[in-house]
Amino acid sequence: MPFESKESPLKPPHHIVLEERAALSVSGVEEVESFDENTICLSTCQGDLVVRGQELHIEKLSLDGGDLKVAGVIDSLAYEEPTVRGGLLARLLR
Repeated sequence: MPFESKESPLKPPHHIVLEERAALSVSGVEEVESFDENTICLSTCQGDLVVRGQELHIEKLSLDGGDLKVAGVIDSLAYEEPTVRGGLLARLLR
């Protein structure tokens, strides 16, 4: 009889490194949902993350490796509650 593990698969590591409020490195990135020069919204293995600042530029994005590098003046980093994704039926059943 084969052994079946009931544990969830391992999540990739998630790290945030902010240097001098000018350079941000994030690992564990799954998707960049939206971005402009003042806000970057991304989905990580630990939840949705919103980066706010001024003159924000994505210098490197590797979804295969889950790495993101941002340059600019970083004012805040905030995890937000996950949004309901789906169609009309998913919103009606909330």
